[in-house]
Amino acid sequence: MTTLESPAAKSGWSDALAVYLKPRVLIVILLGFSSGLPLALSGATLAIWMTESGVNLRTIGLYALVGLPYTLKFLWAPLVDALDIPILSRALGRRRGWLVFSQLLLTVAILFLAVQDPAVSLWPVALGALMVATASATQDIVIDAFRVESLDTSEQAAGMAGYVAAYRIGMLASGAGVLTLTWWLAKIGVPANAVWMWGFFAAAALMAVGIFASLMATEPAAPADVIDKARDPVSRVAITAFGAFKEFLTRPEAITILLFVVLFKFCDAFAGVLTAPFIIDIGFDKATYAAIVKGVGLAAALAGGFAGGLIARALPLSTSLWIGGILQTISNLAFAWLALIGPHVPALTVAVIVENFTGAIGTVIFVAYLSALCGVRAHTATQFALLTALAAVGRTTLSSGGGFVAESTGWFWFFVISVLLAIPSFLLLAWLQLRGHFRELDKPAQ
Repeated sequence: MTTLESPAAKSGWSDALAVYLKPRVLIVILLGFSSGLPLALSGATLAIWMTESGVNLRTIGLYALVGLPYTLKFLWAPLVDALDIPILSRALGRRRGWLVFSQLLLTVAILFLAVQDPAVSLWPVALGALMVATASATQDIVIDAFRVESLDTSEQAAGMAGYVAAYRIGMLASGAGVLTLTWWLAKIGVPANAVWMWGFFAAAALMAVGIFASLMATEPAAPADVIDKARDPVSRVAITAFGAFKEFLTRPEAITILLFVVLFKFCDAFAGVLTAPFIIDIGFDKATYAAIVKGVGLAAALAGGFAGGLIARALPLSTSLWIGGILQTISNLAFAWLALIGPHVPALTVAVIVENFTGAIGTVIFVAYLSALCGVRAHTATQFALLTALAAVGRTTLSSGGGFVAESTGWFWFFVISVLLAIPSFLLLAWLQLRGHFRELDKPAQ
């Protein structure tokens, strides 16, 4: 029996590794980089730029509101499901046309933000950041739909794992990468008012990765139940939106599920919005911060993503969510500890490792949960957009008051408070578990 099973086991391992080299999976991985790239440009990187420009913490905290498009993107997701982009969709196909369109818009938005100056006027900066977030949210809608429609069932897990890893690398490029570049430019004598411009120009150039992937991709086959194109565009959008929302909102415990989606990552997001300004504020320079995030931070994030995938594969979904939620919550205490110690590089290294490792575990498990919630293929883009938009509420609207809390309590108590903010999500998770919500979601995996 052993000799017969051994070749099969070897074949299984080789197949599991070979799936990452399939063209469809490689395209999804490159699109993951393109999806992760813009997030820091309207978030942590922008916050550090504003900190260096002398903008106060309250204003920086309020700038989390420019991320509202990530929360509201479900409102225009039906457009992506129902309509074509003139010229581009005719030449490339519906999904690829939308991909290239959103990526070109995103490139222009980043270039516009690059030529602004927070020290002179904050309103143009806000407009540029809002443009980046809107174009980025649109790109996310299209990529999510493209990923689901392009990959076979056997490729979905590998595609998601590669996508999440590449997403983190994209975030790193626009975070630590841009910070390192601006530090180097300042060091060689580039004028201070031009340093950040060139940093954002470099980020805009990296959008070429996503555009290349979109052009090299194969257009996925349209779902069998695609809406009749003979209908007028308004009717097509309305039918798509109604069908997607009705299917989801008529499920048992629908409201509780949506509240849980909003709150699961809230404690992590509440602290994360001000983590970069906190590190700069307590005495670290941006070069040190960038070097640690780029090195051990990336390694910890990739290891955490792999660990999250193993946990989600080996354990029931509810158990995985408990593990991911608890880990990402207690990781905030590492920054409370750092607030007491001060600018100590080994302590910062530990805090960054803990935050990236546990955050990646929580993210992969949470994305697996969101994917399991999307039941109808024809509505995948709209439903996934709704869920990820609600998940972004914590990072945008709910976290916008973080600067006021930090100024009132100090950094130590700010991070302690962020831990307490996880309690509502745990209560909702326990309620959903008691109501049998996860028994239905776990069935396909059995």
